Amino acid sequence: MNSNLKELSFQQVDVFSSERMGGNPLAVVVDADDLDTSTMAKFANWTNLSETTFLLKPTVPDADYRVRIFTPHQELPFAGHPTLGSCHAWLTLGGKPKQPVVIQECEAGLIRIRRDGDILSFLAPDLIKTGHIDNDLMKRVMSGLSLSPEMIVDASWVDNGPGWMALLLKSRDDVLRVRPNYQSISGLRVGLIAPCLGDVDGVDFEVRAFTAAGYEDPVTGSLNAGLAKWLISANLAPPSYIAAQGTVFGRSGRVHVRFESEDIWVGGNVVTCINGKAIL
Repeated sequence: MNSNLKELSFQQVDVFSSERMGGNPLAVVVDADDLDTSTMAKFANWTNLSETTFLLKPTVPDADYRVRIFTPHQELPFAGHPTLGSCHAWLTLGGKPKQPVVIQECEAGLIRIRRDGDILSFLAPDLIKTGHIDNDLMKRVMSGLSLSPEMIVDASWVDNGPGWMALLLKSRDDVLRVRPNYQSISGLRVGLIAPCLGDVDGVDFEVRAFTAAGYEDPVTGSLNAGLAKWLISANLAPPSYIAAQGTVFGRSGRVHVRFESEDIWVGGNVVTCINGKAIL
């Protein structure tokens, strides 16, 4: 083995599900302070998961740890499921928060994460773009998703960083029937949500997320955070609700949303599936 390589603690965790292989997987490399950006990017490309994270020592006094988040192709300032998965890995490997909430440092700033029993939740970031979607863009999205006007209740930008736009549809069946033409919506991040109306026990909404890279994300923290900001403020959703996502993959993703004291918390279960070492 190359003498410059190190064995680093590694976990692959499943986020937004209490059932292993039911949510959205995340690879987490711990004590990654000595890795350069190129090595991190190369490893994230190799894992080929939607995101891979690297835990480092914090650079600000209030933070418990620092995280860098990579897709197979780029680094992200923030993402929801990597935030919860990284926090879970840090806690299970002995991390002790300085405050009642965990403080994560990332490129987007300091993110508060709280623990409620088995649920980890992050504080939903503010929207940087909201409101009306241009008519021409709406026509493009509707064409790419084969949606008719009568299926759509409302639509809005729900961009908290990644660039999400969202459509509220009338029925869960309308959401689940969509088969996207990714060529038509290339470069766009589009979320769909609809009320379940008792179709699924304990679930209030069904969500799907189509990424700019041309694939569907199983369970998406940033989109659900944006949806919650929009729907709750517009009185289109109750202050607390549970959203299902990943149904079309046979996944059991569950996103817990709670509005408290003007804050919106977005969370879910996280379980460890792989625990070992990464040689990097």
